[in-house]
Parts: sequence; C-alpha cells; structure tokens
Amino acid sequence: MKLLHIDSSVLGEASASRELSAAIVKALTGAMPGVDVIRRDLDADPIPHLDSRLLAAVRPEIAVASATRAADEKGAAALEEFLGADIVVIGAPMYNFTIASQLKAWLDRIIIAGKTFGYTEAGAKGLAGGKKVIIASSRGGLYAPGTPQAANDCQETYLRTILGFIGIEDIEIVRAEGLAYGPEQREAAMRAALASVSSVVAGLVPAKAA
Repeated sequence: MKLLHIDSSVLGEASASRELSAAIVKALTGAMPGVDVIRRDLDADPIPHLDSRLLAAVRPEIAVASATRAADEKGAAALEEFLGADIVVIGAPMYNFTIASQLKAWLDRIIIAGKTFGYTEAGAKGLAGGKKVIIASSRGGLYAPGTPQAANDCQETYLRTILGFIGIEDIEIVRAEGLAYGPEQREAAMRAALASVSSVVAGLVPAKAA
C-alpha cells in the first residue's frame, strides 16, 4: 500500500491545509501499519510550470527543435509517484477562489494522455480509477454548497472535476472554511475539520482491507 502526501500551501507552519493533511496522513498510517508514505511538498520543492520547452519533454510527439527540449525530471517523478499510489492526500488551500499555482503545475504533470486518460470513439476515458483521494481543503471565506458564495468555489469543484476526468471517483474532502472570519471562527472550523478525519479514515480502511 502506497500513500502519496501532497502539500501546496505557501504558508508553512501557519498553514491550515498542511495541518489537516498531516492529521489525515497520521490517522491513515496509524490505521494501516506498514503503509509506504511518499511526501511531495510543492512549495519547498516546486515543479516548474509548463512552458514550450517542458511541454516538449512531456509530449515528445510535438515537433520542436532539439535545442528547445528540456528534461522534466521532477514532472516525470511526480507522474510515477501518482501512478504508483493507492491513496493520495492533497493539501489544497483556496487562493483567489481556486487552487495554488504550485498544485496546478503538479496536476499538469499527471493529467497525461495515454497515462491517466485516453481518447476513444466515445470520448475521453479515465485510466487512473481505483485510487482514493482525500483533499485537505482550507478557505478564508464560506463557499460550501448552499452558501451564498458557493458559485465562487473554483477550488474543490475543480479538483473533483479534474480528478473525475482521469477516472477517480472516490474522493473525500476534509474542509475548514471561514478561517479569515476571526480567531474564534478559525479555531472552531479547524476543530470540526480535525474531528472529521477519524470518520473519513474509518470509512477507507475496511474498503482497502476487504
């Protein structure tokens, strides 16, 4: 069993999503002794954003001059880590209504035709099904379904869409929001989110043990 732990927040120790993702991983490793944890911190060791040179490395069928080709070792490693993982925990804060650009750069390396999705006569088909993804989501405002600002959520909705595109349907979200509404709201939101971790993990472990 392999667990891939991704963090994308730029806030370091002050990050709510990092605190949540760490709690999730701790609960998972406690419930599943022997699980192999692979850590990727996209702030401490970012993956470069795609440009014309890196795109040629990701998609070698693109005809470009040899001088413009650049090796994309980090991107290739990120894809192999993802393909080999059974469980993926993603620390994903909301920045300007969407995900961190560091996380987008990682997604651009794993959403690869022929690897995680393919095209058929019927359209696109996901090839990465069977994985379990837990998203540690943090937001300053309130964007959950049913709230007045729900339509502005281009963070969790995007992650569900892009992961669903590659065939991943088993997605859980541990959410702390309203964190910018003051210390009491932040404390209450984090307490509730951390309390939900045990139930998320409890629902996962029997499915993997069966």
